[in-house]
Amino acid sequence: MSRTQETIVSVIPFAGFEKELDYRVPSHMEGRVRVGSLVRVPIRNRQSLGIVAATEGSSGMPVRRLKCLTQLIHDEAVLTGELVALVRWMRDYYAAPAEAILETMIPAAVRRGMKGKEEKYLVAARSMPAGELENLRTKAPRQAALYEFLSQQFQPLKKSLVLKRTGVAAASCRALVEQGWVAEEARRLDREAYRDDLGGGEAVEVIPPELNVEQLAAAGEMIATLKKEVFRVHLLQGVTGSGKTEVYIKVLQEALAAGGGAIFLVPEVALAPQTVGRLRGRLERESGVKTVVWHSHLSEGERFDAWTAVVRGEARLVVGARSAVFAPMPDLRLIVVDEEHEPAYKQEEVPRYHGRDVAVYRAFLNRAVCVLGSATPSMESLRNVSSGKYAVNRLSRRVDDRRLPMIHVVDMTREILSKRGALGLSRPLADKMIDRFEKREQTILFINRRGFSSSVLCPECGHVCECEHCSISLTYHRSDETIKCHLCGHQEKAPRQCPECKSVKIRWKGFGTQRVEDAAKGLLPRARIERMDTDAMSKKNRFREILNDFRLGKIDILVGTQMIAKGLDFPNVTLVGLIDADLSLHIPDFRANERTFQLLVQVSGRSGRGDRAGEVVVQTFTPHAGTIHYARREDFEGFIEEEMEARRSFQYPPFRHLIHHLMHGSNPEKLSFYAERWVRLLEEKFDGDIEIRGPCPAPLEKIKDRYRYQVWYFTKNVSRTVPRLQALRQEFPWPDDMVQVLDVDAVNLT
Repeated sequence: MSRTQETIVSVIPFAGFEKELDYRVPSHMEGRVRVGSLVRVPIRNRQSLGIVAATEGSSGMPVRRLKCLTQLIHDEAVLTGELVALVRWMRDYYAAPAEAILETMIPAAVRRGMKGKEEKYLVAARSMPAGELENLRTKAPRQAALYEFLSQQFQPLKKSLVLKRTGVAAASCRALVEQGWVAEEARRLDREAYRDDLGGGEAVEVIPPELNVEQLAAAGEMIATLKKEVFRVHLLQGVTGSGKTEVYIKVLQEALAAGGGAIFLVPEVALAPQTVGRLRGRLERESGVKTVVWHSHLSEGERFDAWTAVVRGEARLVVGARSAVFAPMPDLRLIVVDEEHEPAYKQEEVPRYHGRDVAVYRAFLNRAVCVLGSATPSMESLRNVSSGKYAVNRLSRRVDDRRLPMIHVVDMTREILSKRGALGLSRPLADKMIDRFEKREQTILFINRRGFSSSVLCPECGHVCECEHCSISLTYHRSDETIKCHLCGHQEKAPRQCPECKSVKIRWKGFGTQRVEDAAKGLLPRARIERMDTDAMSKKNRFREILNDFRLGKIDILVGTQMIAKGLDFPNVTLVGLIDADLSLHIPDFRANERTFQLLVQVSGRSGRGDRAGEVVVQTFTPHAGTIHYARREDFEGFIEEEMEARRSFQYPPFRHLIHHLMHGSNPEKLSFYAERWVRLLEEKFDGDIEIRGPCPAPLEKIKDRYRYQVWYFTKNVSRTVPRLQALRQEFPWPDDMVQVLDVDAVNLT
């Protein structure tokens, strides 16, 4: 092949810069390299990984000056063509380095070139003449015996089994293969041999329930869209317990029956076992579709096997947390984003993408359907419904017309004044817990704070034990008598006297999961109580074990943080206690009301999902807050109308996009100086095209000895704003010891 006929490919390198580079494809790789292939390429004096982004180069450089690809890492393309397009979109939209996006998409074991497990098979390749066979019996009887054995078989046999049965050495087999009398072929192991984090599964009811009128209507509309093979987003808004999962399954069955693939996203890893159990119980047993799990808690081997099963078309359904949106699913027809409102879908490290929004854009690239489900949809999704961008399907009542739980609001100020709430459990909640225990029903206690107590305070001088590296108080953990920082991980022994005034009256203040667990044990010493938070989940599969035990009735009371607040379905839970509803209500964030309302509704929804009615006790110091009353009355429309109007008046999201610019460094004066200079430059260059707020210290002013400043940008158009910001950032003379990051569509503003 002449030089002018050589294939030229464009490669996105893992090299810390955003430019795509052109390379020649060497003759031995011709026909094997395609869009999405993982390759090794020379860059200056080193070798770098890269992804083939196009099979036609665009640099215009003469072919003779282009370098060749060095290595093709896998025969299979590691990314689909639309995932390569997604890399480019995320790079531009989220101001994220392409290298960071690719490392998020492609498992580490795949990048290292790990190969799948294979088994060798033997078969007689051609008929051996009688004279030659007789000669072989004389000169190499072992080879002859092996050939004769294989010639009598009707199908290839495992090499290990053949050699064991005939007693022939591997060298004799190799000689026959080299002479062409025996063929040796490699086969990958059966799909059952894949490592699977949830291989044991859970006992899940597989009898499909009869869908009600609302469920059938919602599923019917989504299936109609699927059959048109067009991009469309459907928001499935259904009260807790309304059977959204059954609608998902109905639509999944249709997508899979048509030969397509599907991705099912859940906001928390803790929800994956329950979801996988239900989907496998229905889809695998009914239609034989293999389901794989995809999340950050998998081992490298488990994640590699999941990737292999998807790439080779052996699994057509992926279930997992936000990173599962990048599974290289061929012919992707459907993406389901369950609990789409959850902040957990937003990645807090580079690349700072939002799993829900990436799912929508990936569905667009595939002309697929994206289903967003929630009892309390995000303001962004509701805004897209009102503007006509999304279709909406509503489920207004629970399955079998079960009653929504009764919500009781307890004023904790009165409880404390009457000395009835000193242990964190109000008298009404304690009485109901005792009643449920006696009836052998289950209780969930929710508080969104780990540890025993939120801080350690001296009543004599007012000293609070704070982290020496961060702007936050240390949390007391009674289990090991330590105080810990939940930002940087610093910990020390809990003081027995005040470090300032030496008073021995120093004590803990506030509540955490450990303290609530202790209070529950004191109230019901015979009850079986377990705690679920990140401190208690150190063992890999501990969360799955606890949830399974809770489902089987081995646990009476479950105490936990946000990982138990959503999506879980336990029919015997008839009481939920929300210990401190004010935690999320008074944070410095314009989304505080929305998050509190969602939390109240979602936590309440864990109660009364079986045949018995449920109750919810909400403990709060602000019982008259509008958000709490809207949740108590189940008035979603009223809350949304009021909150949307407030957002509109301030032009907060979803009416404009918010870009959060965080800067941090070791010197606060230097940080402030450069932040001010940067804002002055922006005001000059943008000339009112965007609204700029700041700079100012971040709410958490110091983390890990690094001081933090922030600037907010409000814009109508991210696609126009981000490139201009990026260009200015590259020109601005940032000091070497200062780090700054853009967070587009920011969720966490602390």
